[in-house]
Order: sequence, then structure tokens, then C-alpha cells
Amino acid sequence: MDHIVRLDSRQEAALQATADQFIALHKGDTLKALKEMIVLNGRLQQRLDALSSLRSTASSSDRRAGAT
Repeated sequence: MDHIVRLDSRQEAALQATADQFIALHKGDTLKALKEMIVLNGRLQQRLDALSSLRSTASSSDRRAGAT
């Protein structure tokens, strides 16, 4: 992990409620819910990485165009 996230009690309660709802969607199967969350997070990370790559490419192009 890159860093540890610290939550206050309000954030922890909101996270717990969301987790409970997600587990309920999977009929109480916590392992199935966890696996789906890992897959969803992986897909989201891939999209974020792709956007980041596009931004850095565009930024590099902008710098080169400004240098001419």
C-alpha cells in the first residue's frame, strides 16, 4: 500500500453502512463481495492510469509546442 487512510468516526460509520449494503447485494457473501470490489477497483485503476497517461502525453506535447 502507498499510504494509510485514517477515518474519523463519521467517515467510518458511512463506510461501514456502504460495505453492509454492498455485502447485502451479494446476499451476505462477504468473500464474493470482496472479490467483486477488488475487480471493480482494478478496472477503475486502469481507467485512472490511462487518463493519467493521456494527460502526461498532452502536457509533454504542450510544452514542446510552446518551446518552438
